[in-house]
Amino acid sequence: MVSDLLSRPWPWYVAGPLIGLMVPLLLLLGNKRFGISSTLRQICAACFPGRISFFHYDWKKDSWNLVLAAGIVLGGVLGGIVFRNPEPVRISAATVADLQAAGIGTQVGLHPVEIFSFGALLTLRGFIFVVVGGFLVGFGTRYAGGCTSGHSIMGISNLQWPSMVATGCFFAGGLLMTWVFIPRLLGL
Repeated sequence: MVSDLLSRPWPWYVAGPLIGLMVPLLLLLGNKRFGISSTLRQICAACFPGRISFFHYDWKKDSWNLVLAAGIVLGGVLGGIVFRNPEPVRISAATVADLQAAGIGTQVGLHPVEIFSFGALLTLRGFIFVVVGGFLVGFGTRYAGGCTSGHSIMGISNLQWPSMVATGCFFAGGLLMTWVFIPRLLGL
């Protein structure tokens, strides 16, 4: 029963409130802010302090965030290996047809190997999706002063105006990529 509960995706009306409850829980447990993008800065400050002024701060005062990041990695391993969902990922037939028309194979999942694999990385399309896309995500996170979880979950619940603007920009960027750029990139 428990393994069945953990090996199947949870509905949005269960998972969403559980994620949302992290905000008051963290605030009650010590005025902590939820977000993951600052963890990379903490790791760099701890391991490679160097002469970069961005990494010179007291990273130990927020070391709880490193435990949160380790828990996310552990949860991903447990969810992906130990409690793996035996059913294939279901996506709409229209999406499968669109991807097949763009040259993405019939075994479509959350990460099509025609785009997201080491072999595809050596192609122009794979390089753009993985390397350029990764750079843009990292740059955008730094430029916005946080990631989607920090702004959309924590910032909006605290009624922070910059987080509302950032979240609106995240959604606008997602729509622009989905409807304008990705169809053109898939045609490469």
